[in-house]
Amino acid sequence: MTITAARVIVCSPGRNFVTLKIETSDGLTGVGDATLNGRELAVAAYLNEHVIPLLIGRDPARIEDTWQYLYKGAYWRRGPVTMSAIAAVDTALWDIKGKVAGLPVYQLLGGRSRSGVSVYGHASGSSTEALLSSIASFVERGYRAARVQAPVPNISDIYGVTDKPLYEPASAALPTEAVWSTADYLAHIPSVFAKVREEFGPTLRLLHDVHHRLTPIEAARLGKSLEPYALTWLEDPVPAELQDGYRLIRQHTTTPLAVGEVFNSIWDCERLIREQLIDYIRATVVHAGGITHLRRIFDLAALHHVRTGSHGATDLSPVCLSAALHLDLVVPNFGLQEYMPHTPETDAVFPHGYRYADGYLHPAEEPGLGVDIDESLAARYPYRPASLPVNRLEDGTLHDW
Repeated sequence: MTITAARVIVCSPGRNFVTLKIETSDGLTGVGDATLNGRELAVAAYLNEHVIPLLIGRDPARIEDTWQYLYKGAYWRRGPVTMSAIAAVDTALWDIKGKVAGLPVYQLLGGRSRSGVSVYGHASGSSTEALLSSIASFVERGYRAARVQAPVPNISDIYGVTDKPLYEPASAALPTEAVWSTADYLAHIPSVFAKVREEFGPTLRLLHDVHHRLTPIEAARLGKSLEPYALTWLEDPVPAELQDGYRLIRQHTTTPLAVGEVFNSIWDCERLIREQLIDYIRATVVHAGGITHLRRIFDLAALHHVRTGSHGATDLSPVCLSAALHLDLVVPNFGLQEYMPHTPETDAVFPHGYRYADGYLHPAEEPGLGVDIDESLAARYPYRPASLPVNRLEDGTLHDW
């Protein structure tokens, strides 16, 4: 069996997605997610111009060899565009291998380590009352964990804060701009978590995403102020380029730390994991080189008491979420899986077999990943330019969004 064709499908059923579909001489197909939010066409071009010509005629069973070929053969390694493209190929090949074996992918990865994948939802609102109502709605649907994003006085536009059931930050062709105040944020957020704990008690797992906006000492102050409310994790408190920043935070607070949704390889997080500077690694299938490479990251993390907490926002297609669930079900150090339901339009374009029930996601039991793309339906939703926003401080200085 050989790879006979591969094509890139770019569509926008509510938001932009990039999907790679690989065909084989035996008539089997596999799909992989290559979506890079706000830079989708860069990955599509990389696949079309530089990767697909290399795939034709290769044996789809040689997943590891193909991964190394695309990674080492390019010489210019890593980076979000390259690794998202490699991830799409890798994921599609695992899909094909499952179909050849007649097994769901998680069985090929070692079989179940748990009966279901624990997930958390995104709770937010334009007021504290709306936020509490949002959390209550997740609890009513069986969620045991919620990411809490709250409005802050004097800040009009904050990532993740909305009254809408679905949140998409890439909302305009050119970036929108918001204004940020660290002082207002640090003064307000602890009081929000005090109200949440008062309302929902000590057992609901609470998470919070800082979105890279603080310095290490500011993050340390925030983590310490949130200790009474026993967060499951504080996410992306500082930009991760300077990894010593996490050492400074660690010295001042016992609030668990999570990072990694923007990481592309094991080398982005090796030090953070090996020195136990984080508690959860949030790398995901599409941005970290596919199932093959993400498994390497998770295995390293398992050796150092770091749990998984993969990114799972709607900028990842159902193809990526399905792949993540198969890996989540297997690894011994699984922690939590982020889960934002897609729009009905997206679900129709990407028919899938995974399902949510009582706080858990369950991958499909059919051979492969249990997800596909309806290409005729996808064609009805052409690509639309959509950029992520930017942040500025009150004096106009560009700041982490």
